[in-house]
Amino acid sequence: MLNVFDSKVSKALLGLAIILIAGFQYIYWFGEGGHNDHQKLSQKVQQQIELNAELKERNRVLAAEVYDLKNGVEAIEEHARLDLGLLKPHETFVQMSTVSTQYKPIYIDPNSKEDLRTNEEPVEAPPEP
Repeated sequence: MLNVFDSKVSKALLGLAIILIAGFQYIYWFGEGGHNDHQKLSQKVQQQIELNAELKERNRVLAAEVYDLKNGVEAIEEHARLDLGLLKPHETFVQMSTVSTQYKPIYIDPNSKEDLRTNEEPVEAPPEP
């Protein structure tokens, strides 16, 4: 079996086969439309699928809101109250703060002569003659 590759023609054919296989491998891995391009395209397709799923969910929510606005009085009332601040007669509006309880308000004395930007007492100008 070793005698098969002893002739120059068989060695040339073996070398040509190796070169062709190496060339095809290079084209497969690095060529246009090869493995790398396929991986990048697959990643873009996956990102687009995720984006489409998010947009479908948003569209579903918007369609439900449109349906409620067309067919229900409660949704219209809710939008009027939240977006426009409308109140029913004899109704009191109470707004709840979302500021955490760790917050400590700063009380400012409006009669103070302290400069709040620098926390220093202002320099009084001498009286004019």
